[in-house]
Amino acid sequence: MSAELIINADFFETRVALVENAQVAEFYVERSSDRGIGGNIYKGRVVRVLPGMQAAFVDINLEKAAFLYVSDVYQPAGDFERLFLSSCNGETEEGQEEKEVVEAQESTVPEEMPIPPDYPSIPIEDRLQEGQELLVQVAKEPIGSKGARITTHITIPGRNLVLMPTMDHVGVSRRIENEKERKRLREVMVAIRPSNCGFIVRTAAEGTEPEKLQAEMDFLLRLWQSIQRRAESAPVSSLVYQELDITLRAVRDLFTKEVDRLVIDSEQEYRKIVAFIETFMPALQNGIELYEGDEPIFDAYGIEMEIQRALSRKIWLKSGGYIVIETTEALTAIDVNTGRYVGKRNLEETILKTNLEAVKEIAYQLRLRNLGGIIIIDFIDMEKEGNREKVFNALKEALRRDKSKTNILRMSELGLIEMTRKRTRESIGRVLCESCFYCEGEGHLKSRQTVCYDILRELERDRRELFGKNIMVTVHPEVASRFYDEERTALERVEERLQARIMVKGEPDLHIESYEIAPLET
Repeated sequence: MSAELIINADFFETRVALVENAQVAEFYVERSSDRGIGGNIYKGRVVRVLPGMQAAFVDINLEKAAFLYVSDVYQPAGDFERLFLSSCNGETEEGQEEKEVVEAQESTVPEEMPIPPDYPSIPIEDRLQEGQELLVQVAKEPIGSKGARITTHITIPGRNLVLMPTMDHVGVSRRIENEKERKRLREVMVAIRPSNCGFIVRTAAEGTEPEKLQAEMDFLLRLWQSIQRRAESAPVSSLVYQELDITLRAVRDLFTKEVDRLVIDSEQEYRKIVAFIETFMPALQNGIELYEGDEPIFDAYGIEMEIQRALSRKIWLKSGGYIVIETTEALTAIDVNTGRYVGKRNLEETILKTNLEAVKEIAYQLRLRNLGGIIIIDFIDMEKEGNREKVFNALKEALRRDKSKTNILRMSELGLIEMTRKRTRESIGRVLCESCFYCEGEGHLKSRQTVCYDILRELERDRRELFGKNIMVTVHPEVASRFYDEERTALERVEERLQARIMVKGEPDLHIESYEIAPLET
């Protein structure tokens, strides 16, 4: 599989596209006016403890207080609380993969560590008090109307390792499939790490010599010591450590051995990347290119067109079928339709082919758009259980390359698949778009006919004030045209009831649902 990392860097916005087999697989954007906060470390203050929710709100100097759940509160005396909650959620060191993008690295625990039978469940009110100062890290950026999700389990990612200063174990990314290599990396880290902190070995570390792992481990430990010193003197509700910008994050997390080359169109950012590569991954320095073409880099690589497609509600399939993606704040609904595709043999075969084609497109769109939360996929109903199983297995296989954690339930008899996808940042649609200022995100406007009838009812409602007068009704030109044509008879009848003369005037600046009714001076 060929892969390229294409970066378009401007002073106002930086965009990163991971292109796999000439198709945009992942897309990230960061604007200079609104830099992301995922991975940042703050010195915060507890402003409210909620025993009923087993959570707390912490002030870290954002627009909204950050949310801290009970399981994300570090207990220096022991971490059995974390172990218990993790085991209840089915999380183990082997089962949870590393987070390949920096936004939210959550700690994991070894499956073999036992939970004592007398495990004490310590409630949030016994762990935190209002006014208490905490060192916290943003695990999930604000999404929609929700504030940031934070944790006291700090994680500091490097190229090959993730330092977990509040944990005491070694984990290896499950994406390293060679068991012999997994064992080697684990043994190296167990031998060289200090006893009071933990590490996750990232996918990029496959084949890395112990000397390089030692050097990176020492760097991360020095960085953590620096953060601790800074936190001691920093004022409350202030930023203590800021994550790398999107350019260097992309190099660190996405520029792996599987990526053939990195192409960037900014000479300044190019020099910054070269310096970073020479320090942390010199073996990849020959794969960096400075783009100097006249055509914008995203146009030259066909990425701009894919971004526009990722903002569309309807996505056409090659066969003639299509999928429709509707997103709410917490749920995404995806509908599969045969569209223009009529098949060749029988209905069941046509439906199966459309569903299987839709599976690939859905997996691609979920990853590209970064859709998360609860996702309901309404496949075209199939009669055969075997065909439903084929579609389910195809979806699981298509999502294997997705770095975000997914949980998929089997297809119901109605053809529905329910799944969840972990999200730590806003989707492309929320970053690049805003709610329609006409419909305020409703997605629909009142029809011209409905607006006409609303106006006629308003005239009847104000009958006493308007009776016998000349009346001016100011509306959008489209509504005025409707009054002069299809609704002319209805308007004349209202005139008779009011014994008034009603004049309709079109005003282009008016919202199509807005209108003004005013009596004229006689």
